[in-house]
Amino acid sequence: MQLQLVLDFLKKLKKNNSKEWFDANRPAYEKAKNEVKELVGEVLAKVAVFDPSIASLEVKDCMFRINRDVRFAKDKSPYKTNMAFMIAPRGKKSIKSCYYFHIEPGNCFVAGGIYMPLPEHLKLLRQEVDYSGDELKKLFASKEFKKYFTGFEEEAKLVRMPQGYTEDHVYSEWLKLKSFTVTSPFDDVLLSNKDIVKQITDPFMQLYKLNQFLNKALD
Repeated sequence: MQLQLVLDFLKKLKKNNSKEWFDANRPAYEKAKNEVKELVGEVLAKVAVFDPSIASLEVKDCMFRINRDVRFAKDKSPYKTNMAFMIAPRGKKSIKSCYYFHIEPGNCFVAGGIYMPLPEHLKLLRQEVDYSGDELKKLFASKEFKKYFTGFEEEAKLVRMPQGYTEDHVYSEWLKLKSFTVTSPFDDVLLSNKDIVKQITDPFMQLYKLNQFLNKALD
């Protein structure tokens, strides 16, 4: 794999985010896309070993389009300046907890969990935290998990407790969350590492128990 081609293309796209430039450089885009497809295929095969729930997925089920939906956006740039994939039961459109990898120059990262779930799903996830938060606490405290992740991201969070829960709840900070995601930065240099698949699937392996915990709430 030559994932440096992906970074090079995305850097140029960021400076020239227009349909005219993209059309003129489509061969470079196709090369970059094919490199990511190869990566996704190899990562999928490894993840399926420890998470059989995603074994039937194909590469196309996991990759996101590069076109942006600009209908309601102030920024009318037509293309994303990243390439990413999401592995979850039923693929990138799944409501379930996922394994996610994001390629963007200077902002690559590994992530997992459920981002901005629908209200009815958020209610179920909070119930699971209420009932089984000790299980989650134990996972977050494990040496293996802490090697990659520090706990839930807190960018989307209520100021007050959600209805039905009190401020003195032992897991009050988790119950205020509107997303249940974890992330780990990923150095651009690692994209050129011969062990790139292992560099991605090692943290993914630590996400397995988190995904099981969150998906239990939605089953």
